[in-house]
Parts: sequence; C-alpha cells; structure tokens
Amino acid sequence: MDLNEALLHYFGYQSFKGEQKQIIENILAGRNTFVIMPTGGGKSMCYQLPSLMMEGTAVIVSPLIALMKNQVDAIRYVSENGSVAHFLNSSLTKAEIASVKKDVASGVTKMLYVAPESLTKKENIEFLSSVNLSFFAIDEAHCISEWGHDFRPEYRRLREIFEKISKVPVIALTATATPKVQLDIQRNLNMLDAQVFKASFNRDNLFYEIRPKRDVEKQIIKYIKAHQDESGIIYCLSRKKVEEIAELLQVNGINALPYHAGLDADVRAKHQDMFLMEEASVIVATIAFGMGIDKPDVRYVIHHDIPKSLESYYQETGRAGRDGGVGVCLAFYSYKDIEKLEKFLSGKPLTEQEIGRQLLTEIVSYAETSVCRRKYILHYFGEAFDEKGCHEHCDNCKNPRERREGMEYVSTLLKAIKELDEQFKARHYCAYLSGMITSEIKSFKHQSNPGFGSGKDRDEHFWNAVIRQATIGGLIYREVESFGVLKLTEQGKAFIEKPSSFLLLKEHDFSNTDDDENFVSSGKGGAFDETLFDLLLDLRKSVAKQMGVPPFVVFQDPSLKDMCLQYPITMDELTHIQGVGVGKAQRFGEPFVDLIAHYVEENDIDRPQDFFMKSLVNKSGLKVQLIQNIDRKLPLEDIARSQSKSFEEILEEIESIVASGTRVNLTYYLDGKIDRTEQEEIFDYFNSAESDDIIDAYHEFDGLYSEEELRLVRIRYLSEVAN
Repeated sequence: MDLNEALLHYFGYQSFKGEQKQIIENILAGRNTFVIMPTGGGKSMCYQLPSLMMEGTAVIVSPLIALMKNQVDAIRYVSENGSVAHFLNSSLTKAEIASVKKDVASGVTKMLYVAPESLTKKENIEFLSSVNLSFFAIDEAHCISEWGHDFRPEYRRLREIFEKISKVPVIALTATATPKVQLDIQRNLNMLDAQVFKASFNRDNLFYEIRPKRDVEKQIIKYIKAHQDESGIIYCLSRKKVEEIAELLQVNGINALPYHAGLDADVRAKHQDMFLMEEASVIVATIAFGMGIDKPDVRYVIHHDIPKSLESYYQETGRAGRDGGVGVCLAFYSYKDIEKLEKFLSGKPLTEQEIGRQLLTEIVSYAETSVCRRKYILHYFGEAFDEKGCHEHCDNCKNPRERREGMEYVSTLLKAIKELDEQFKARHYCAYLSGMITSEIKSFKHQSNPGFGSGKDRDEHFWNAVIRQATIGGLIYREVESFGVLKLTEQGKAFIEKPSSFLLLKEHDFSNTDDDENFVSSGKGGAFDETLFDLLLDLRKSVAKQMGVPPFVVFQDPSLKDMCLQYPITMDELTHIQGVGVGKAQRFGEPFVDLIAHYVEENDIDRPQDFFMKSLVNKSGLKVQLIQNIDRKLPLEDIARSQSKSFEEILEEIESIVASGTRVNLTYYLDGKIDRTEQEEIFDYFNSAESDDIIDAYHEFDGLYSEEELRLVRIRYLSEVAN
C-alpha cells in the first residue's frame, strides 16, 4: 500500500502534516534522517508509520519511563495487535522482560522503546544483535548535546552501541535545537550525511507573557479560577515547590495533582492518567512531566519559576494548544531565581558552569527583552521572523514596553568597574554606586573612593538591572573562574572612551518582586496610577503638617504606591495595603479612604476584583514570636539564630512590623549599641526630615553613623512617633 493508504489504514488520518510524508519516504529509502520539529508538529508519526510498514523491529530510544508508557499505550490503542509495541526499561520484572524479548524475536513487535541505560546492558546488546531491526530512532535527541537543555551523558554513547548492534539507518528527532545543538547532535551520532528536515518553530496560536514574580501564588489561583473548565500545567523548579503549590491549589478548590521524580512510579502514572482522562484539570510538575504527553487541549502552561534555558522554556510552553486552539504561556520572572540557578551551577565542572551560565543569560535576556517575544524565540532557533506577524500574540507586542536612553548610567557603571580594578561581583557595584555602606564596602574602604555614591540618585535594583543589560549588551561579562566577578569586554573598554547610545528597558518591571521587601506587592497585575499617587502625596503632606510630624510617619511611599494599585475605599480594605496595620489605618486612614473613594467614582475606575486566597500556613506566627522575643529583651542576634535567619532578615522584618503600625521597644538593644546622646541626634534628624531614606541620613551625618545604626534608631522613631 502507498503512504496515504498506510496512514489511513493504521491511524485513520486522511493527510500528512507539514513534511511528515517526505521524512517517512527518506526513512523507507534507508537514509539517515534528522527531524527538528516543534512540540505538537507530529514527530512521533515520523517513526511510528515507517516502523509499521517495514520488516523487523524499530528500536526507539526515549529518556523517560512515563513517555515510553504513554507512547506504547497510544500505539496499542490504534492497533489490533497488543504486542505491536513494547518498552524495555528498569520498571519491568524479569518475567516481563522475557515476554517482551519473545515478542520481538517472533517479529510481532514493530516498535521497541528502550531507555538509553537499558541499551548499555550487555545482555540487551547481545539480544538486539540477534534480531531483525528496521532502524534506530532517537527521540528527544537534544539530550545528546551538552548545549541542549536536558543533557544526558548516557545519550553520548548511543552511536558506539548502535554500531555494536546493527548497521541500520538512524533517525534523530527533537523539538528544540539551536544551530549549535543541531551540529553537536549530528557530529556525535556520526550522521553529518543525514537529510535534515526543519519545520518552522513558530507556534502562532500561543500567547507569550512574562510577569514580575509578585504575589505569584495569588496570581496563579486567580488565573486558574478565571479558566475553570480548562486544562493546564504549572512548572516549578523544585519538588518541594511542586508539593506546596499543588496543596495550595487543592485548598483553594482547584482539582490539581503533583508530578515529580520523587513520587512513587505508580503515583506518577496514576496522576498522569488522571490528567489525560480529565479527572484532574491541573498538573503541577517539575520538568519530569510532559515529554511526549499527547494531551492536545492544554490551554495554558504557567511557569512558577523561570526555566534554566530558552530551549526548556520553548519545549515546556509547546505543550499548550497542540490542537491548534489558543494556548497561553505565562511565566513569572525574578532575578533572584536566576541567582539561585547560578548557585546550583557552582559545584559543577567548569565547562558545565560556563555553558549553564550562557544558557541562563539567554533566558534572562528573553525575560527582560522589550522586542516581540516570538521574534526573539525564533531568532534564537535560527529563524527570521517579522514581528508584524505576531498579531499582538505576546505581551510586548500587545503593550509595548518603554525604553529610555541609558548611556550615562552604563558609562557610570563601566567607570566604577574600571576604578575598582574589575575585582568585584555585581552586588558590590550595586552598593558602591548607590552609596550603601555594606560590610564589604567598609572592609575595602571603598566609601572613600571618588566614585562611591556616583549613582546614588538610583537604588541597588536599578544598578542590578543596568549590570544585567550591559552584560547582555556585551559590554561586561561575569568571569566563571572567579564565580561571577565582573570584567570589561573590549567593547566595554571602548564604550568608556567613546560612549554611545544605549537603550535601557524600564528598570523596575522585574525588580518589584516578592524578593524585594521594600516594593509594593500588588498581586493585581494592575497599572500604577500616577495621578492618584500625586493626590495622595499632597494629602499626606497636609495631614503631616496638621499633626506636626514628617510625611513618612503618616504613610510610607510603598503604602501609597500600593493604594494606587488596589484603590482601597473602606477602612477594612486599607488594612490589606502593604505597611498598614489596624492601628495605623485608624489613626491616619480616614481622609485617604475618602479621597480614593471619591477619585474612583469620579474617574469611573474599574477596581481589581476582590480576591481572597486561602493560605496553607499562618505566616504571622513567626512575627508574633519575634515581637514576644523583643518583649523578653532577647538580643536580636539570638532571635535571628532561633528563627534560622540572618541579622539583616530580622531587621527587615522588624522594619516591616513597625511600618504596619505595630509598636516595638528596642531600647534595651539600642542602648547597648549606640550612646543615648547619639540616638537623640539621629532621632531629631528624622523628626525634621522630609524623607526617612537611610542614604540621605547617611550623607547628612557624613558617614558618622553606619547604615545599621541609622536603621535601628529609625525603628525607635517610627515606633514612638508614628504608632
């Protein structure tokens, strides 16, 4: 029978997709074949149909037990012969292995799925050498390449094993391969002669969006509840986070199940089947889930954590909308996550670290880019694309992000790196430029340098963003050998001599995450209301004047910013604003609530829907314990140790408690640290200052007091005056 008849006979399809027909003809002609086809493009058909048509058994190398099971079940479902496909891996008993080998030897099995580890066993090599094979297929072939996102060392031995078994043709298939990965795969498999079939990587039905990682659990629950009848996958980097999120979703009435390699194999298989059979609407998983999962109607893929590479991201998002319907790909991004991933790399061999960091640079660049996300992805995979063809199917095309001229800032950064002899990591330069006195700055006496505080009009988060973008722009690099010390490139040195235009992305988009305690945490995804902010600033000034206190005593800036996102119009809603406790709301809140209510009505503001999320744990327990320990006059260092936190973290928590309107008495601790006369001097400064900014205070006292001393007295001041 011809190919079209075979397709109809075995699978019931009338026509082939894309280049499937040409690929299958190439395999039937006995030629080596390399297929690069995006997820959902129909890769498995490329080896399944020829294996059914050819003499002998096709050996298909597959990286995951779950993937093999899924593929074998699917083939058996469309065939009258239950032995048409088998898998051979560590999950089988000796009796089951014997049964599989018997079916293969008799010729009834057309497809044998094997794990690469199973192929290396001597008894399996001997067995496969004795039977009639049609071809070798390597699914997820990117696992061969060290530059691939899911590198498996055992995959690099496949060619030598194939040569021991049989000289039949090889077909390699992958859904993600940059030109670098493609060449690496072909070289390793010794198939540079293979005919390459590369389909377009454009999935025009997918919508790509990156959001700052802020109130991420709340945002995820809100999104799922708005898409109640749809199936979705949530990816997390750690097993612990998978368990937490799955439990949180269940508590909030969402039918979600966890999936990761730490679960028992039976539980994993059960959860996968429940998802496929729509007994569960959401799977929360590590990357262990999804390879080859043939569920066409996944409507959204959410990344709780940004993946380790752009290849991973592309493949995981590719599980949405495989039926051609809408697929939403939503990822939450925080640079803190990238730093964690960098830490994981530090114990690995140097080459692996170097590769890992380059892959991370690409995903950071993608997350922060203001260009069309589809264009960026396709460019990464070596494909040209005109962003007009995106049709607003990504957040950047739908809401173009602001760029601003950053030549002056980049120049300031590069000069600082040169001034400090290219000897420090990013964090040091952020503190150095913004004028923060850290212990490291002190130990190197860098506060005396002419460049110290040369960028103090901007904070550390801003400078971190400049460093990241200057790195992506090729002006600086992180030296692997010295664990991330910043060095100037030749391009960077030339920039110092002759600065040129350098467009910076609006910097606060991805620094206002949950990792930043000082930034408003809205979780509403709303736009910041500048007009209301100006009105609230004026009101704060007049209330402060009336009460005879500095403006920051009334409400701090982060609280006002949160009001501009959430629009509280009742006293109860005001207590849900960051940094506003019940006491503070009662003391200062009424005129603010009245102003916002009037503003909302007058401007017909569509307020974010009230949203209540049930929590798994009561996080206030540790704060109560902290206040009790202060009441017992325990040293702050001892309190930090008892809660397994750093002194800095405890200090931040006390600042947060005091800013919310709760009074704490640190006199017992302060008196042991700072002379009473000096305390009063700092206290008087805050009483007359326009702002409670520590950098301003530091410069006012010409560095006489450390940042820590100023912060401790500020806590005392706010406790006594504001609360």
